[in-house]
Amino acid sequence: MITKKILFLHGFFASGSCIPAQALKQIFTGKAEVLTPDLPLHPNEALAFIEDICHNEQPSVLVGNSNGAFLAQIIASRLGLPALLGNPYLEITRFLIERIGEHEYKSPRADGHQRLVIDQSLIDEFAEVQAHQWDDSRPELSGRIWGLFGENDHLAHFEPLFLQHYSHAYHFPGGHTPTAEEVREFYVPLVENLCIIAHQ
Repeated sequence: MITKKILFLHGFFASGSCIPAQALKQIFTGKAEVLTPDLPLHPNEALAFIEDICHNEQPSVLVGNSNGAFLAQIIASRLGLPALLGNPYLEITRFLIERIGEHEYKSPRADGHQRLVIDQSLIDEFAEVQAHQWDDSRPELSGRIWGLFGENDHLAHFEPLFLQHYSHAYHFPGGHTPTAEEVREFYVPLVENLCIIAHQ
């Protein structure tokens, strides 16, 4: 019987069907249930949504990529959950300011809505969340929230900021969004170790 659950939180333009999510599901088949929901666009709505899933599903570990890792840090520190933050975009407003306008999600969403708009009000919402992202961070979580940073990530460069709050930083020779093989080789062993920590 599978008792472990892993909650994966995708990046800003991605969805719960993105390649890293699919890879985690496939690799953990028979070992753990991997939840890969589509996240709401607005950050406070997304945080409430994630927290609700955590209360209902009781995941052992959170895994996030990019904006999903930004959100995962907040929820993991709030709830005391182990988490792996892949290329966390800890100052996501920088990303958004350069991309004002209409866009399409890069992978299919369950509701079929593939278009989104980045405008100043959305940026302002993220800025407020960003300003308070460390409110629940505390020293005893330092060994439970880990960062994984791509050496060829040309988008997010927040390892120094991460290390101001947490002590475990790892690296892999990839870019901002991991391939399925990179998930298998670099993400999965860390997630498995965090699952052990979660059940100690």
